[in-house]
Amino acid sequence: MKRLSLLVAVALSSLSTYAQTWTLDKSHSRLGFTVTHLMLTEVDGNFKTIDATVTSSKPDLSDAVFELTADVNSINTENERRDGHLKSADFFDTAKFPTLTFKSTSLKKVEGKKYKLMGDLTMHGVTKPVTLDLVMNGPITQETPRGKSEKVGIKVSGTLKRSDFGVGSSSTAVVSDEVELRGAAEFAKQNAVTEKK
Repeated sequence: MKRLSLLVAVALSSLSTYAQTWTLDKSHSRLGFTVTHLMLTEVDGNFKTIDATVTSSKPDLSDAVFELTADVNSINTENERRDGHLKSADFFDTAKFPTLTFKSTSLKKVEGKKYKLMGDLTMHGVTKPVTLDLVMNGPITQETPRGKSEKVGIKVSGTLKRSDFGVGSSSTAVVSDEVELRGAAEFAKQNAVTEKK
């Protein structure tokens, strides 16, 4: 029994040794979207307040788990009146549903730097599975005056239907049902667990 307990402890210790957490560099990251207005022109927007983390047990992040939170009250389309309407009960209803969240469930390599990222998106109180295209640049090791740092760049894109999440009662002739998502983020590796010597 003692031998089994020792083996389990060693195994857990080994796993924790290689645990990696990557935190978001907010100054080099963005989460945006595009909708079509009156079936004529595209309108862009973004969430100004976001946070995200990546965790992985592999150095190349091929088994990474992505978690993201956005403050829907920070929505920005460069038009205060429109932003106020989007925050209202007609669309996001931020008084009841102030956050948007995403947590990945799987990451599958397509080729080269390209992956398919699957996960659960929660918006307007509704959770649905979504699939996004992901491009991973890095990880790279960067030399700085404070020492070495490891960073990775992520780009994601995809399309969803706002009606699936109950967002907006406006006719699709006014605002498209399909919403294009685009995200670009830079993450820095944190030494959450000290490696064994």
